[in-house]
Amino acid sequence: MAKIVLSRYLTPTIDAALSNTMRLMFCVCAALAFTACGKKAAPTPPAVDVSAVTVSPQAATVTEDYVAQTEATNTVEIRPRVGGVLEKQVPIEGKRLKVGELLFVIDRQPYIAALAQAKAALAQTEAALVQSRRDLGRAKSLSEIDAVSQQELDAAVAKNDANLASVDANRAMIRTAELNLSYTMITSPIDGVMGRAQLRLGGLVTANSSLLTTLYQTDRMYINFSISEQRMLTVQRELGRAASQDSKAAPPFRIFLADGSEYKQSPRLNFIDPAVDQRTGTLAIRLQVDNPQHLLHAGQFARVQVAAAQLTDAIVLPQRAILDLQGKNYVWIIDAEHKAQQRDVRMGPRIGNDWQVQEGLKAGDVVIVDGVQQLKPGMPVNVTPAPVEVATTPAAAPNAPAPKPGAPPAPPRTAPKTGDGAAGSGT
Repeated sequence: MAKIVLSRYLTPTIDAALSNTMRLMFCVCAALAFTACGKKAAPTPPAVDVSAVTVSPQAATVTEDYVAQTEATNTVEIRPRVGGVLEKQVPIEGKRLKVGELLFVIDRQPYIAALAQAKAALAQTEAALVQSRRDLGRAKSLSEIDAVSQQELDAAVAKNDANLASVDANRAMIRTAELNLSYTMITSPIDGVMGRAQLRLGGLVTANSSLLTTLYQTDRMYINFSISEQRMLTVQRELGRAASQDSKAAPPFRIFLADGSEYKQSPRLNFIDPAVDQRTGTLAIRLQVDNPQHLLHAGQFARVQVAAAQLTDAIVLPQRAILDLQGKNYVWIIDAEHKAQQRDVRMGPRIGNDWQVQEGLKAGDVVIVDGVQQLKPGMPVNVTPAPVEVATTPAAAPNAPAPKPGAPPAPPRTAPKTGDGAAGSGT
């Protein structure tokens, strides 16, 4: 009887608990269903427009650049041999001159007077010589009859010899005076260009000291630069001998001016210093180049480029395609699904505006060149061929078919070689 009464009280409680549990589970399921229905699939990011190149191994020439400076083949400082007042300047500054052309005139009057004085002194000593010869003749005649002593005869001989020496000395003084007078007319010793005049008319010049101007012979120019001691040893190992300036098979050199333009004349190896500079550890080298249009001037800075190595199957990319992250280089490539992916690479030497890739890429890989700023791994891309630089690549064929939309870009055209053979192959 007690069990029946207890069950009568417990049954409504259990039913209420079960009802609350079911109600809670229903709410949870409804909330989950509502949340699931409210979520939408993440939108696919839009494709990024990029330009790319297809990796294609090609022949390439590795070059090395050196800072250089031009020098006139002959530079002459014009200094007067005599002193005086600068009276005349004949050519204007910067004029081209020929050998023997008059440059400056120094006041001639003091030297004209000195020449006249020397001539008068010569006439005086010549008259004394004539008289001493007469006296000597008489002394000899008298000595034959013992009319004069031996002492008087010796004195006459000595006086005649002294007068003869005086005549020679005065003739030399006349020659010196003539030279000094001629030195007042300063002429050009070389064919060249006159530099800036350092003294103006009326200025006082000092013999062998005052600098009047400088002449530059610029029909040919020297190009001076230096290579490191390590590079010199590398060249010698490649040659199996010491470098020689007289070699007939010297490597090709190219000269680039300060604005980046290439000088059209081909330079020739002219001099290799036999000693290494102990202060800098470099070896001086000098080239010689023709300057028919006088485009080069003494003291210009230039850049000498020489072929260092010839690569046969090099993977070369534009430098802007190579990115750097914490000291490591990488590129963006396009996978088979036309999505961008990162690829680590190891770089070699720079070749002009390009950069050799030593590891990380293979033939056929498509590398993004432009448009990398907005890329993320796995992002779809719209690919167009990277523009080809007209200055370093041949013109496209007129009937070449246009690439199909979405197709990988064509392999880049091979740029013409900048040189043949390794650096120093004949030095």
